[in-house]
Amino acid sequence: MTSYSDDDAFEAAEMSLSQRAMMASRPTPYLDDLNPAQREAVEAMDGPVLMLAGAGTGKTKALTTRIAHLLVMGKARPNEILSVTFTNKAAREMKERVGRLLGETVEGMPWMGTFHSICVKLLRRHAELIGASDRNEVIEGRPQLHLKSNFTILDTDDQIRLMKQLIEANGMDVKRWPARMLSGIIDNWKNRAWTPHQVPTSEASAFDGRGVELYDQYQRRLLELNAVDFGDLLLHVVTIFQQHPDVLAQYQRWFRYVLVDEYQDTNVAQYLWLRLLASGHKNICCVGDDDQSIYGWRGAEVGNILRFEKDFPGAKVVRLEQNYRSTHHILAAASGVIAGNKGRLGKTLWTESQDGEKVRLIGHWDGEEEARWIGEEIEAMQRGTRGNDRMSLDSMAILVRASHQMRSFEDRFLTIGLPYRVIGGPRFYERMEIRDAMAYFRLAVSQDDDLAFERIVNTPKRGLGDKAVQTIQKMARSNGVSLIEGARLCVESGLIKGKGGKALGELVQGLDRWHSQLLAESDTHIEVAEQILDESGYTTMWQNDKTPEAPGRLENLKELIKALENFDNLQGFLEHIALIMDNDSEDAEEKVSIMTLHAAKGLEFPAVFLPGWEDGLFPSQRSMDESGVKGLEEERRLAYVGITRAEQICTISFAANRRVYGQWQSQLPSRFIDELPEENVDVLTPPGLYGGGYGAAGMSASASPAYAMRSANTIEQRVQKADVYNSPGWKRMQNQSQKRGFAQPNESRGLTIDATATSSFTIGDRVFHQKFGYGEVMEIEGDKLAIEFDKAGSKKVVAKFIVPAENANDVPF
Repeated sequence: MTSYSDDDAFEAAEMSLSQRAMMASRPTPYLDDLNPAQREAVEAMDGPVLMLAGAGTGKTKALTTRIAHLLVMGKARPNEILSVTFTNKAAREMKERVGRLLGETVEGMPWMGTFHSICVKLLRRHAELIGASDRNEVIEGRPQLHLKSNFTILDTDDQIRLMKQLIEANGMDVKRWPARMLSGIIDNWKNRAWTPHQVPTSEASAFDGRGVELYDQYQRRLLELNAVDFGDLLLHVVTIFQQHPDVLAQYQRWFRYVLVDEYQDTNVAQYLWLRLLASGHKNICCVGDDDQSIYGWRGAEVGNILRFEKDFPGAKVVRLEQNYRSTHHILAAASGVIAGNKGRLGKTLWTESQDGEKVRLIGHWDGEEEARWIGEEIEAMQRGTRGNDRMSLDSMAILVRASHQMRSFEDRFLTIGLPYRVIGGPRFYERMEIRDAMAYFRLAVSQDDDLAFERIVNTPKRGLGDKAVQTIQKMARSNGVSLIEGARLCVESGLIKGKGGKALGELVQGLDRWHSQLLAESDTHIEVAEQILDESGYTTMWQNDKTPEAPGRLENLKELIKALENFDNLQGFLEHIALIMDNDSEDAEEKVSIMTLHAAKGLEFPAVFLPGWEDGLFPSQRSMDESGVKGLEEERRLAYVGITRAEQICTISFAANRRVYGQWQSQLPSRFIDELPEENVDVLTPPGLYGGGYGAAGMSASASPAYAMRSANTIEQRVQKADVYNSPGWKRMQNQSQKRGFAQPNESRGLTIDATATSSFTIGDRVFHQKFGYGEVMEIEGDKLAIEFDKAGSKKVVAKFIVPAENANDVPF
C-alpha cells in the first residue's frame, strides 16, 4: 500500500475514477466474519453512523473492519481517514488489526491516533493563528503575541509551578487558594472549550472571584513562554476552526471520513472539534455505549452520544447487541440494573450461549469477613475444589468502587500469601499518602528514624527548602545525633529563622508530644494516630487540595486509621506492615487483579468479584450528593460496567456492618441489588443472616418469616436510635424492612452492634477533655467531634473521651 509521510499527507492528488474502480473490485473476505449488525455498520459507509456497541459485542472488530472496507472499496486513501481513539494503545491495536485485514502493513495512516496526538500535528501547522485574535492582543500597552510552531507542552508539575507564581504575584495566599485548585478549574473550562473571554458569568465566582482573571493571565504567560498545556491542544484547534473558516474548510475537504471510538467519553471540546470537522461531508461514524459512560467527573458528557441523531439528522443507528464475552445470566443481571436509567438510548445484550452460573449474591457481617470469604473462594477456584475446573489467578479480578476498599483485601492476601497486583495505581501501603502517614507514625514510635523525618519534614509545606534541610543534616552529623535532634538544635541556635524556623519548631514539639503520649499510653494508639494526622496539618493539606484525587486520599487515610483497630499498639502495626510487605509474591507468575471499577473499563476476566455493594459506598453518597439523579445514573452505569467485565462467574457481595471511627454502623445493601432480576441470581447467604432472602431473590424459603420480621424490627430500632441513616436509605429500609432479613450478630465472634455508635453531644455543647480542658463542640461526624478548646485550640477527638462540662469534677485524675 502506498505510504504517505506527515508532510505530504494532504498534498496527494485525488484518486482517479479508474483507481477507485480497481480498488472497489478487490475481494472482501473479512465481511464473512461479521454478524449481521456488525456487517450493517461496516457497509453503511456514507453519511452519519452511530454504532451503539454494548459491552463485549465486538465493536473494535467492527470499527477496524469499517476502516479496511473504506480503503478496499476505494472510498478514501489512508491519509483521508481521520480515526480518533482515547489511548495510544488503542490506536496501535487498531492500525495492526487493519493491517491484518488487508494482509499488508498500513504505513500511510498518519491521522489515526488520540485526540491530543492529532491536535499536536494540526496545531504545529497553524500555531501562528493563536494569539492574533485573543482579547489580550487588543489591550493597550501590551505587545502582540503569537504561538510559534516549535511550542513546548507543559507537564502537570510545570503547570502547577506557573499557576503558583501567578497566584503569588496577585497577592493571594497559596495555602488558602492552592495552585492545584486553580489548575482543576481552568482545566474544566478548557474541557468545555471556553477561552478566558468565553467563561460565562455563572462561573465568575470561581477562585474567590478571580478565576477568569488568573485564567487570562495564565494564557498570556503561556504565549510568552511559547508553551501550551494539554487542555490547550484541543482548545486552540477548536478556536482556529471557529475563527478561520478557510482552515476548517481545508480539513473538511481532506478528511473524507471521520471515525471516533468511545464516543460516550468525549468532553465538550472534543465534541465540538469532531462536529466542526464532520459538518461538511457528514461522513462521521461514532462508536460508543451510552451505558458505559462513567467519566463524568473528568468532563465526559454522556449527552454527546444521546443527541447524536439530533446533531446529525438522518443518522443511521446500528445496535451491536450480540455479546461474545459473558453468560446469559451475567448479561441479564447487567441489563436488569441498567434498565433503571432513564437517560439512555436503549439496547438488550444477548448471547447464543445459554449455559453458565447465575450471578452469585452474598452478604457478610463486616468488610473483614468479606475479604476472608473472597480469599477462600479464590484459593478454592485456583485449586479447582469449588466444583469448577482449576482457574488461574490471572483470570480472577476484584473490582471495588473506592480505592480505600483495597486495604482489607491486600491485608488478607498478604497474610495468607496470595499473590495479587493492583491495576491502575500502587498497592495500598505503597500509596503516597499512606507512606507519608506511616512516616509520621514511625517517628512517633522512634525518633531515630531519619528516613521518615526526611520524608515528612516539609510535608505539608513548612517553608523549608533544600538549603534548610541540608542545614539540619549538617547539624545532626556534626553532633552525632538524629535528624530530629539536629532540627531541634537548628531551631534553638537560630540557624533556621523566619516562617520555616517557626514551623520546624512546631513539628519538633509535635513529634515530642506524640512520642510521649505513646510511651505514657495516656491515649489509645488510634487516638494518637488521628491527632498526628490532624495536628501535623497533613489531613488539612488534603482537605484544601481541590484535585479529583484528594477525596480518595482522605478516604485512604481513614482506612489506615481503621486498620489500627486490629492491633494493640502502633509499634505492632508498623512491624506487621513491614513484615507482610516483604513477602515474595511479587515474583509469582499468577496474580489476582485488584482495581477500581473505573480502571476495569475495557477489561474482561473469567471470574469477577464485586464487593462493597452498600448504599453510600456504591452508589457513592458523594456522587449522589454532588450530582443528584445524574450522579446516580452514572453510578448505575458503573455497576453495569462492573457486571459485564465477567465472562463466566460474577459474585456480588456486601457487608452488614462497617467500623466508622471505631464504632459499628449498620449498612444498607445497595439499591442496585434490588434491581437484579430474581431468576438470574443465586443467593448464597445462609437464611437468617444479613442478605438472606434479600433483594433479588426475595425471602428465602427456609427462613422463618416471623424470625425475619423480628430481626428486621430489632435492627430497625437500633439504627433508628443511632440515627445513622437519613433519606433516602433510611426511607428505603423502612419501606422494605417487612420483606427483608436484617443482620444478626455472630455470637461466636462476640460482636454486637453498639446502639450508641453516634455522639450524644450536639453542636454548641460545653464539654471537658482530661488533657485539653474545657471547650465547645463545633462539628459532629459520627462519633468524632470537632471541638474548639479554650486553651488548646481546635481538636478532633472521639466522643467517648469527652464528658459534659458540668461533669468535669467527676473525671478521675
